[in-house]
Amino acid sequence: MIELRPFNKLGGADHGWLKAKHHFSFGSHYDPDNMGHGALRVWNDDEIAPNTGFPAHPHANMEIITYVREGAITHQDSLGNKGRTEAGDVQVMSAGTGVRHSEYNLEPGTTRIFQIWIEPTEEGGQPCWGAKPFPKSDRSGSFVTIASGFKDDTDALPIRADARVLATTLKAGESAEYQLGKTRNGYLVPAVGAIEINGLRVNARDGVAIHDEAVVKITALEDSELVMVDAA
Repeated sequence: MIELRPFNKLGGADHGWLKAKHHFSFGSHYDPDNMGHGALRVWNDDEIAPNTGFPAHPHANMEIITYVREGAITHQDSLGNKGRTEAGDVQVMSAGTGVRHSEYNLEPGTTRIFQIWIEPTEEGGQPCWGAKPFPKSDRSGSFVTIASGFKDDTDALPIRADARVLATTLKAGESAEYQLGKTRNGYLVPAVGAIEINGLRVNARDGVAIHDEAVVKITALEDSELVMVDAA
């Protein structure tokens, strides 16, 4: 099963400083038939105006992955962590028993991110935060795992979920395959470009929900940058 979720049909909100599109129910956009895809609960496509952002607010029992597509995001939390994550890089926050954090765009231009929430395998645990660069040149032509709940993914940022987050860049005409497995749930979004997945065209910022597909084959119709979640 491969289901296209066109970008122009996603729910969303325009707060002036924040323009957001929601691939699943979030905030005031409530769709009881679209509460997530497996353990993947939230995938927000956010555009944050310069010198604005999310003031300090709480989270608990959620794995929150921020993939920066353009610009940079500056993080600060109640654990004392501070950091700036720029385009192409990734940050992960395991909310655990509870944490407060803020996320600001302190850059001169618009910052664009994918914010991905995945339900943890167990509630509780010590909250933590981490960030890491993932150079696009290192993931050209094949998927690289950037966040993972699997111990064998030693180069990825750790999350406490039965899931992994992957990224790749493909030149026009290049293909990549991923062994998803028929019992897993995949969700893929091109940050830029256009692709064909198992014969279906997908444009930039469209979502694709995947289930009961052993292998996912992607061919770039244009130079493309992709992010995918593989979740229970």
